[in-house]
Amino acid sequence: MRTFRKLQLKNVEQYKQKLLNWSQQFSEVTWMDSNNYSEDYSSFDAVLAVDAFTSIQTDFHDGFSKLKDYQSTTKDWIFGYLSYDLKNDIEALESNNFDGLQFPDLYFFQPKKLFFINGNVLEIHYLNCVDDELDDDINAIKKTPLNVENYEIEPIKIKLRIHKDDYFKKLAEMLAHIHRGDIYEANFCQEFYAESSSINPLLAYLNLNAISKPPFATFIKLHDKYLLSASPERYLKKVGSKVISQPIKGTAKRSKNIEEDNRLRDNLSIDHKERSENIMIVDLVRNDLSKTAVKGSVKVTELCKVYTFPQVHQMISTVTSMVEEGTNPVDVIQSTFPMGSMTGAPKVSAMQIIEDLEETKRGVYSGAVGYFSPTGDFDFNVVIRSILYNETNQYVSYSVGSAITAKSDPLKEYEECLVKARAMRDVLEN
Repeated sequence: MRTFRKLQLKNVEQYKQKLLNWSQQFSEVTWMDSNNYSEDYSSFDAVLAVDAFTSIQTDFHDGFSKLKDYQSTTKDWIFGYLSYDLKNDIEALESNNFDGLQFPDLYFFQPKKLFFINGNVLEIHYLNCVDDELDDDINAIKKTPLNVENYEIEPIKIKLRIHKDDYFKKLAEMLAHIHRGDIYEANFCQEFYAESSSINPLLAYLNLNAISKPPFATFIKLHDKYLLSASPERYLKKVGSKVISQPIKGTAKRSKNIEEDNRLRDNLSIDHKERSENIMIVDLVRNDLSKTAVKGSVKVTELCKVYTFPQVHQMISTVTSMVEEGTNPVDVIQSTFPMGSMTGAPKVSAMQIIEDLEETKRGVYSGAVGYFSPTGDFDFNVVIRSILYNETNQYVSYSVGSAITAKSDPLKEYEECLVKARAMRDVLEN
């Protein structure tokens, strides 16, 4: 049983900051914030889950089966992530590239303490609450300072895992696969990293979020491992019998000049290469959703619509389906994982070629972060525009990628990666 309390907030943004600062005492923290972004499928504005009552941590071997058992046994709120390398549990694939981060392939926990914010209403749900614990925490949050402790840290030197000339060589190989007909699209990613480096994870997250203000911002702390995400992309959401996927494909930079910015946005909306990227992935998502969908229920409700974010313009489509009552929620995820926007088409061939050409194990990057509710609903983002940090190893990493098609210009693809990397670089190097 969870103890329930509802409160009215006078200053929501201040309370969110205090709540996040207060949460840092716990070993397990998941914070998700929509940044007041208006979208059709949001369930709450922000949520904080802390302090594991139970948890599951595993590598990819039988990962989805173990998650299914954990989710169905717990029948409670659980929060966590699915790493990209769970692909090896679904297909006969491997992940042998370098891994400086050493995150588990899958991690979920059942929080003792949950805080949901909707508008100016705070809902608190505590599991096995003892005596005055909830009231004590409410008072402690009120007294928590607004400012984040900012200790002195040495400047970080970012390195490239793939240098520019090597990037062009690898893209030439990718394009050869496309021209030969092995694949017709693949998302190729590269890592930027720093070794023997320390960061203040919470401060880095707050700075990244202030730059990007994305609808799927996430801060995760799991003991010594951190994810600081400014993701603009929803992977998959289930509400009742309805499933929603919102792949992003197509990116244009922003301009401070209003006329030029409008031109960049309009040009993106009619760019044949960007539209073809998006439509290819929409077809892949339709196929993936059909594996668990009620026959005839898969629909494209929005195709190639351009949305504007502080850093970039993005082309987003929305695909929905209906599933039979009683369909296991983990089965819906497993049948669509990894998401098409981060793999390519055909999916398995694209993942094989990606593994051969990339230099880094993706891990949590291009995986998904989210939650399951007690009723089996779920919502997961795509882990992009994110900083990953192993505090013990003092290893900091962020990766970016772009979709490669037959129409790709390698220089433009490289420049697109730099545009996507800018916010993370600014946070870490300034």
